[in-house]
Amino acid sequence: MSVIILSATNVSTISRSFGPDELTSLMSRVFYSLSQSPSGSSAEIQQPSRISISTSNHTALFMPSRISLMGTAIKVVSVPTLSAPQDVRENGLPASTLVLDERTGAVKALVNARHLTALRNAAGSLLATRLLVPPSTPPRTLLAIGAGAQVSAHVSLFLRYFRTIISCTILNRARNSRLLNLVSALEKEYPLVCFDTGTLLGQPEDTEAHLQSAIEQADIIVTATSSTRSLFPSAYVRPGTHLCLIGSYTPNMHEIDSELVRRAGKIVVDSRDACMTEAGELISAGLGPSDLIELGELVQFEGSLADDAPWLPRDALIQQVRDSGDITIFKSVGVGLQDVAIASAVVARAEKDRIGLIASEYDTGGD
Repeated sequence: MSVIILSATNVSTISRSFGPDELTSLMSRVFYSLSQSPSGSSAEIQQPSRISISTSNHTALFMPSRISLMGTAIKVVSVPTLSAPQDVRENGLPASTLVLDERTGAVKALVNARHLTALRNAAGSLLATRLLVPPSTPPRTLLAIGAGAQVSAHVSLFLRYFRTIISCTILNRARNSRLLNLVSALEKEYPLVCFDTGTLLGQPEDTEAHLQSAIEQADIIVTATSSTRSLFPSAYVRPGTHLCLIGSYTPNMHEIDSELVRRAGKIVVDSRDACMTEAGELISAGLGPSDLIELGELVQFEGSLADDAPWLPRDALIQQVRDSGDITIFKSVGVGLQDVAIASAVVARAEKDRIGLIASEYDTGGD
């Protein structure tokens, strides 16, 4: 049996072929399926707890999962430790996903998932933003904090979908090559958008003034950092702002303060169970399960998922979330089911368009 090997370049080519509507539709099916199985394990979906192993410079995470309608996969991602050499930390998060053949049980594809993880997260954030931002007040300003793959994917996907955005500010800990290269690429791709940059470090008075101004003007704020303390005070955020919190995934990580968390009232999350144990901001704010609404609860389907029925918003519940506070928040720690969905979709597109390297006779079968 042969195996398809998809490099980072292959995955980038395929990813660009997916439109925002296609990606949000895919994520709506993932999160709806998850919400229909609160324990995260049923005949339809399986999502065991991830396993972590410490290596010299990384924490290696192993995340298996299955959606019966989409497939079975395991993603391996290596997160650099704070003590890792600078060049290792700047190299980002190496990641790969193994996709299984459902009939034979053999490995069907090996997919470079370095940027695929960011794309599936951005697709989930876009779905939440489409649901929570009222159509009557389309966003015009976007603020992103961070300069890695997550911010790149979020900004690009949001600008592709929200054509009303005319201004985008990206703030990073330092004005390094990663930030400058990201903004340069975005300026070429979106010439009609005005881009601005800034840092979270530097001359205190200048940095703080710029940070406050950027936050006060933002309609949408995306944070994708590993910060262990809030990036800005609640007072900077004006009513009506929507926030996507993507970076923190452990109890000691915090991107916003507890006051801002409480201002949202109900918090929309990717997984209630996962966020209750991993989302530092929500844990510190003392939130319980009743304070959280899963993203999958905000969508519904007129027909069967197996029949590719389109998703629809649950308008009454969405309005309840909006009315529960003066801002809206989507908090994501990432779920393995997203990896299955996006990797399976990429492999299917690769097979259709004949993209990737075929390793023939990878498994000849038998003893």
